Amino acid sequence: MSSKKAFLVSGGSGGIGAAVCGQLADFGYVPMVAYHQNKDGAQEIALRCGGNALQLDLTSNTSIVAAAAFLEELPIQIAGVVLAGSPPLALAPFGRISADDMWRQWLVHVQGPQMLLTELVRRFFRKTRQGAVIGVLSKAMGDANGKNAGSCMGGYVIGKYGLAGVLAALAADYPWLRVSTVKPGYTETRMLDVFDERFLERQRATQAFHTPEQVACQIVQEAVAP
Repeated sequence: MSSKKAFLVSGGSGGIGAAVCGQLADFGYVPMVAYHQNKDGAQEIALRCGGNALQLDLTSNTSIVAAAAFLEELPIQIAGVVLAGSPPLALAPFGRISADDMWRQWLVHVQGPQMLLTELVRRFFRKTRQGAVIGVLSKAMGDANGKNAGSCMGGYVIGKYGLAGVLAALAADYPWLRVSTVKPGYTETRMLDVFDERFLERQRATQAFHTPEQVACQIVQEAVAP
């Protein structure tokens, strides 16, 4: 196997994911830019960062297994994964969270990552008994007791708590893995498009919004930590 080390970045064609790929490349890693639908964007990012675009649909078991098998055939070593993928944000009060939204959140934040991590552990991490897994959570989850969670963001918040559970279980069963999370607040990405601009103006008056590059810096610090 080649000495080249790579990081898989789910949601790699999004704002935060693209910034992560660029900064990982700066540290000498080959970014595997995983995308669901934005193939052109992923290929452009991969070309710019010296990486590879990889189709990865976290709602499809077939896609997950195919992506992992593709990675196994490459002359690289997968050093870790950044779980930055997320379905579109659907705003709704708790009692009106749709079944479709809950199912998407479950697949993308819980079932898909669990299966992807299972494949990566089996095909890569277990062989060297090392690897880094960084999950992108959210300040919308509120504090440790669930207080001050984002209002009308229930499906997303529940999904992120599910991802936190996946990572906790992973760390418990594979203590030699380096598992960590980041919890950014409002970040200037397309996800904000779902909010009314007046709401965003009020939020910007009380707190600083992050750029994708700032969030990516937090993620990459966790990824490359010794």
